[in-house]
Amino acid sequence: MTLLDLTPRTTVTDRLATLPVVIIGAGPIGLAAAANLVERGIDFTILESGHEVASAVKLWGHTRLFSPWRHLIDPASRRLLDGAGWTPPADEGRAPTGQELVDDYLVPLSGLDQIGPRIRYGTRAVAVTREGMDRTRTARREQTPFVVRIETSGGEIEELTGRAVIDASGTYASPNPLSSSGLDPIGAADVDGLVVHALPDVLGADRERFVGRHTTVVGAGHSAANTLIALAELARSEPATRITWLIRNASATRVSSSPEDELADRARLGSRLDQLVEAGVIEKIDSFEISRIARHGAGVRLAGSRCGKPVVHDADVAVNATGFRPNLGMLREIRLQLDDIVEAPVRLAPLIDPNLHSCGTVEPHGFDELRHPESGFFIVGMKSYGRAPTFLLATGYEQVRSVAAWLDGDMLSATQVQLTLPATGVCSTDTGGGSSCCS
Repeated sequence: MTLLDLTPRTTVTDRLATLPVVIIGAGPIGLAAAANLVERGIDFTILESGHEVASAVKLWGHTRLFSPWRHLIDPASRRLLDGAGWTPPADEGRAPTGQELVDDYLVPLSGLDQIGPRIRYGTRAVAVTREGMDRTRTARREQTPFVVRIETSGGEIEELTGRAVIDASGTYASPNPLSSSGLDPIGAADVDGLVVHALPDVLGADRERFVGRHTTVVGAGHSAANTLIALAELARSEPATRITWLIRNASATRVSSSPEDELADRARLGSRLDQLVEAGVIEKIDSFEISRIARHGAGVRLAGSRCGKPVVHDADVAVNATGFRPNLGMLREIRLQLDDIVEAPVRLAPLIDPNLHSCGTVEPHGFDELRHPESGFFIVGMKSYGRAPTFLLATGYEQVRSVAAWLDGDMLSATQVQLTLPATGVCSTDTGGGSSCCS
């Protein structure tokens, strides 16, 4: 006689409903995703590679944002904070530093009872997949839980399961290479310690690396502008400090000094940089296409071509402010659909193409533009923009609001995306005057 097992079995679909949403990253966008899930009664776990909230933001915490407080606070997060008696910033028209953003907003948010116990610090996501499935298997894929492999600060490897995954891990840890080709320059491995990550604390913790030395900042955007202005301030008290601004293109197309820019701090950033170049405080070299890098004495030598001719440039230290790109390696087993050019979701890419759009001209978008063939998986925040440099926090907040609504089955709210961004004025200018030798 064959005995039948009549024990009730939980289906995969039933099991999915009992699993949390896994959020990768406890920065502004990851915490905003959590706040929206809290309001909808959806369980979640946040994985943060650092040992404190928004650890990546704290690395550039000395830098002042160019968006004022009123554009930096997520609406759902504000509602939760208000309910807990939070005191908001006194002047919401002022742009805070990154450290102020963390201390005055993100730390209180992460400390809420609804969010804090669900954050796992010192936990780095190293891979995402489906349970028992690589990317080639299709049958019952949408009903199968996600698996996120993690590495703890102690070196232990674990795996977590989830009903959905929201990747808000950002891009700060993944800088673009110095080379104009998109590859690391030949010799990059031999100059360790002579090339500094974007947005060093020139006037604070990193001061001794730059005082009295010749620093070359490579890049054409706001990260480069902030560092150059800080170096100019250092040079006021330390005249032996020299500054070169090396642009790989013909002009600094991302730094605006337009009076039409509604983000006044950003426009002032461009204006100050214009003045410093014109005054000769900062030497500007454009159209320098880097291909090689090497040690030269105690410093570094950048080699490449300018207007078709070989050229070299020597400095004591170089700052890589060439922008960032998404780390997609951990998503190898996830079915992604990314634009071939900017590495953003294919429906989002046309809305954020930096050749056509500035931060303030991006159309509202939500879960639909962020969808991939892998149902239930979303890349949000700066990482969703791929290599496009036009991201604003307010955009990411609307992204996660829409995604949370979709996860809750609220299609009406998920599809009604609304976003009002400040006008950005002109987003391309040849900062520092003068035409390129190649024009």
